[in-house]
Order: sequence, then structure tokens, then C-alpha cells
Amino acid sequence: MKRILYISYDGMTDQLGQSQVIPYLIGLSKAGYAITIVSFEKEGNYAKKMEYIKELLTTNKIIWKPLTYTKKPPVVSTMYDVYRMKMLAMNLHRETPFDAVHCRSYISALVGLFMKRKHGIKFIFDMRGFWADERVDGGLWNLNNPLYRLLFYYFKRKEKAFFTEADYIISLTEAGRREVIQLINPAKPMKIQVIPCCVDTDLFSQDQIEASKREAMAKELGITNDDFIISYLGAIGTWYMMEEMMQFFTRLLLQRPNAKFLFITNEAPEAIYEIAARYAISLSSILIREATRAEVPMVLSLSRLSIFFIRPTYSKIASSPTKMGEIMSMGIPIICNTGIGDVAENIGACGAVIDTFSEAEYDKIIHSLPSLLSIPKDTIRKRAIELFSLRKGIQLYREVYSSMFL
Repeated sequence: MKRILYISYDGMTDQLGQSQVIPYLIGLSKAGYAITIVSFEKEGNYAKKMEYIKELLTTNKIIWKPLTYTKKPPVVSTMYDVYRMKMLAMNLHRETPFDAVHCRSYISALVGLFMKRKHGIKFIFDMRGFWADERVDGGLWNLNNPLYRLLFYYFKRKEKAFFTEADYIISLTEAGRREVIQLINPAKPMKIQVIPCCVDTDLFSQDQIEASKREAMAKELGITNDDFIISYLGAIGTWYMMEEMMQFFTRLLLQRPNAKFLFITNEAPEAIYEIAARYAISLSSILIREATRAEVPMVLSLSRLSIFFIRPTYSKIASSPTKMGEIMSMGIPIICNTGIGDVAENIGACGAVIDTFSEAEYDKIIHSLPSLLSIPKDTIRKRAIELFSLRKGIQLYREVYSSMFL
């Protein structure tokens, strides 16, 4: 049995860990791999969900070694976490040697590369995106600041080492895969597998929605049969173009005064209300609902279509929005923008994609709504299963592991 050390700087008690890490690792454990997870847990989430996650992982024969995530001071706290990550990885490997280290994103890969160089074990770089470029594109690192400039070029040098020394690279998108090949050596064969952010299509299914509970949810939100609901799912900061989405909604209201904008998010509502007020949108047209992962399909089912606009920066060519597969799995058409990973290609005929953020472009989409709304839900869901099913994702990871140990 091959032993795998999985290192994540994200927590297993985070929503992301529960949707984009644990399901894959359970599948790999069932396939016969001995998995040990090292993760960094935020205190609030850990206190609430530690027992549940521990039981879930133990039941699936996965060993979990959580560490506490340190946030302050910036940079220094991350250096400290990397040191603890490295020490724990070495101690675990000393106790019972691993055959491979699977690293989620760049911080974890610092330790994975070290383990490969020192102990000769296989190294999987699950890149998740161009992390250093994301920090700059997202405004988190200002390159006019000498410290952030130093960090940026440090990680770009490390990025090259991750790409060239990894036994396998996982990219979320075909666009990201092509960019990696261009950056390193177009003439050199590279072991890169594309695995987008997948979704539990059994959970995100209209068939799982109980009519009575759906009606109760609609009543709670004040939604009537006459309302036209457009939804937005997820976080609202950094990458998500709230201003532009609200501009789209103002144009929609001109054609459909009965429209309501439903935000399914766990973030504070004040920022959403503030933007709506700037566009003179009545707060009665804005609905905001927190939702657990289990509740999200129910709330999503209330919408006729869903929207997300993401800043189309360089680093976003490697991004795969988790929300996309979840929405499509519910059979709901999507309105989004170009320049984000493989989004435009993947949506195909199951939604509408804009090239420019303009009133003319918005109006064009709004006029095409009858066509969008006529797309059969089963057609959209079938596309989601084809592209984003969790079963497919697990199978692709199994193929990577199997190939690496040949």
C-alpha cells in the first residue's frame, strides 16, 4: 500500500476543505492509498467542526494531523507555519516513510519540494492557480513595496522549481496547463493533469429538493411565484465584480421589474446593501441568505438563473470557479464573463458569456433570456456531470497516482 502525505495550508474544517479536499482523499483512500493529511486550521472553524471532521476522516481510514493557522504578523506568521509544516512532515516521514507528498498550492509545495530533494519521494504539485500572480492581481501584494516585490520574485523562482521538479502537476484548467508548458519548455513533455474544481452532483441535484422545504424557504425569503429570481453564490470580495453585477441587475429590472437578486453568501450583508443603494436599487429587491453547504442546493433551487463576474486578470486563466459546477449541477443557466480559465468553453450552450462590461452587452444578454430559460435543466446538469462530477475527479487523481508509481 502506497503511503501519501497530503499537505494543505487550507483547513479541513473550512468549507473549501470539506468540498475540494476531503471528498477526493476519501475516494483515494477507498482505492487503497494510505493518506495522512497535514492541514492548518482556523480556530473558529476548528472549534465548531473538529469532531465532525475527525470522525469523517477516521471512518475513511485517513490520518489527520491538524496544526493551528497563524495569521499575524503578515509574512512572519506564514514563515513560522512553513517551519512547523516542515518539522511535522519530517517527523511523520521518520516514523513511517511516505511514498509521495501531495501539496495543495504554493506554500505547501515549499515543503513538498524539500521532501523530494532530501528524501527522494514523489512530489505532486497541485498548483490550484498562479498563486504569486494572484497576490499581485488581487491587490494583496503591491510590487512598489520592496518586501512584496522580494516575495513575488522569490515565489516565481520557486514556481519554476515546482514545475520542473514535480513528478506530476495538477492544473485546474486547460488554459493553465498550456501556460505552464509555455513558461517552462514547449518542446519538453510534462506530466500535467487537468482536474477542475469538482462537485458532488448527488448533493447538488434538483431531485434531492423536497417541495415542502423549498416552499418554506421561499416563504422565509419573501419570494412569491411572481418573482423572477437571479442568484449569486459565494464570497463577494477581491475577485468578484459586485459593481458590474449590480449594474447588470439594474438593466434587468428595466425589463423585468419583478426581478429579485438573491445572494447566497456567509459574508456580512452591509457591503451588498451599500452597492445596491449606490444604484438606487430598492432593498426589497435584494435578498441575502446565509447557507451551510447542505443548504446551498435548496437556496439555489429558488433561482431561474445565476450570475458571476470575475476580474479577468492574467492569474485567472488558471482558475476553476467551484460555484460553476454547483450551479450547473442544479440545472440552472449561468451568466458570466470571458477570461476566466476554461469557463467560456465549459459553459457551452448552458448559459451566456459576456466579453465586455457594458450596458449594451448586458441588454443583449437580457433580451436573450427567453432562450436561456428554455434550456432543459437536464441538459445543463448532464454537462455538469460530464465536466465536474466528483467521481470523474477522483478517477483522474487515481490515474495520476497510478501513473506516478509505475
